[in-house]
Amino acid sequence: MPHTLRGLYVIIDPAVAGKRDVLHVAREAIAGGAALLQWRDKTREKGTQLADVRALAEICRVAGVPLIVNDDVDLALAAEADGVHVGQQDLPVGVVRRLVPGGWIVGASTNNAGEARAAEADGADYVSVGNLFGTTSKDDTRPATLETLREVEAAVRVPVCAIGGIDETNIAGVVTAGADMAAVISAVMAADDPRAAAQRLAAAFG
Repeated sequence: MPHTLRGLYVIIDPAVAGKRDVLHVAREAIAGGAALLQWRDKTREKGTQLADVRALAEICRVAGVPLIVNDDVDLALAAEADGVHVGQQDLPVGVVRRLVPGGWIVGASTNNAGEARAAEADGADYVSVGNLFGTTSKDDTRPATLETLREVEAAVRVPVCAIGGIDETNIAGVVTAGADMAAVISAVMAADDPRAAAQRLAAAFG
C-alpha cells in the first residue's frame, strides 16, 4: 500500500463541526499532524456531500494524507478518495474489495478478535476497535475495553485503530495498549484550536 497506516486518524464530520468550515478544520488537522482523514456525514444525501468530499480529497492529495470515506463505496469512488471504511452492517469487506480499485485502503469496524480476524481474512487493510470510552457521535456502538484492543492487536497482522471517545486524556493509554492508529472526532473537530489539538494528540505516537 502507498500509505503507512499509523498515527492520528481524524474523522471529519460536519455535524460535529457546527458552523465551522469543515475544509478549514481538515486543513488544520493535517497541519497539526493527522496521518489519515475520514469523511463521515450521516445527515445529508450523498449527492449533496459530493462537492465537499471532492474538495477534501484534493486537500488530502496535496498534503499526501489518505482520505477514507465512511460506509459509502459509491461516494468514495465518485470523489476519488483513497479508501472506504465499512461497519459490520455495511457491505462485507470481501465484496468491497472487489468493487474498489487495487491499492485502495479498506478498513473495517470490529468489536472483538474474531471479527477482526474475519475482516483481515476478507482483505481489510486495517481494523478499528471500539467503542472504547463512550461517544456521542453514534448511538449504536458496542462497548470495548483496552483489553479488547490488546486482544485484537495480538490476533491480526494488519494495523489496528482505536476508536470511541478518544481525547487527550486517554490517547496515551490506547497507544500503550498497542493501537497503531487512534480515531478522533470531537477532540479535533470541536476543539477551539483544531491544529493545536491535533498536534497534542499526534504527539502520543512519538
